[in-house]
Amino acid sequence: MTSSQPGSARPTPSPEATPAASTARPLSPTEQRNPASSGLDELDTLGVLRVLNSEDHAVIDAVSAALPQLARLVDASATRMRRGGRVHYFGAGTSGRLGVLDASELLPTFNLEPGRVIGHIAGGQAALVNAVENAEDSAADGRATGSELGPDDVAIGIAASGSTPYVGGALDAARANGAHTVLISNNPHAPLAEKADDHIVLDTGPEVITGSTRLKAGTAQKLTLNGFSTALMVALGRTWDNLMVSVVATNAKLRERTVRILMEAADLSDEDARDLLERCDGDLKTAIVVSFTEAAPALAASTLETHDGSVRAAIAELVGGA
Repeated sequence: MTSSQPGSARPTPSPEATPAASTARPLSPTEQRNPASSGLDELDTLGVLRVLNSEDHAVIDAVSAALPQLARLVDASATRMRRGGRVHYFGAGTSGRLGVLDASELLPTFNLEPGRVIGHIAGGQAALVNAVENAEDSAADGRATGSELGPDDVAIGIAASGSTPYVGGALDAARANGAHTVLISNNPHAPLAEKADDHIVLDTGPEVITGSTRLKAGTAQKLTLNGFSTALMVALGRTWDNLMVSVVATNAKLRERTVRILMEAADLSDEDARDLLERCDGDLKTAIVVSFTEAAPALAASTLETHDGSVRAAIAELVGGA
């Protein structure tokens, strides 16, 4: 017989009753048993999904609590990137994949130049698809990559338990070279916190399946990286209002999107938007600046370049200098 609520037939061992309790380092919350999912395999499918969904509510609260620290990280990163610095993510397994995913999506969405936000995963590209044995245990590999950073760079280590040697090695080397270092973990007592200038804790508690950090911990990391990189791109002028004006129109769908964005931004008809884009060689930002300032496309483009692609700053200069 199945039930829609977690069963209580099998008692959950306390942390004191597990072998891990005898080790010097206390268990990360992500490695502890979750009483809310006790008897999980005795539930019907809907019951399992309800437990997962109920536990996922902790993710939003955990990310919300970290927002003030995240805002400071965005501001610090924007300052360094304006000086030519870079942001590097370091992680292993799920955490590493999330960092690589976030970095790779910034290029088409915000026309971010390659090499400005970079994701590093223990074990390299092969680890994106398959587990690479012992890769996360190599502090030396982390140090080798982290040593490439400089004073204007930002190193963000991502580790659910906050103890991954690869991440620790990267933070060590980056910090020694003067980079700003941050650890994002799901463990308030993360051992690697001492290697970072700041520790952003996403306290999501024990997982529904013990130790499976692709669940709540990974979801919280994904939301945090989404928030960080999006706010960073806004700070760097890669949006205008709430419009994705830096999108790279590499296919028919995206070319149509640029037309719609220009229509929204400048209150133009479909025909007028297409004509203006053609005059501006298909560059959406240039077209927006032209529509608001009546500047020649060449002048609009050069002003954008002067202001690192910020539409708002380019319009302000051209209107102010008119």
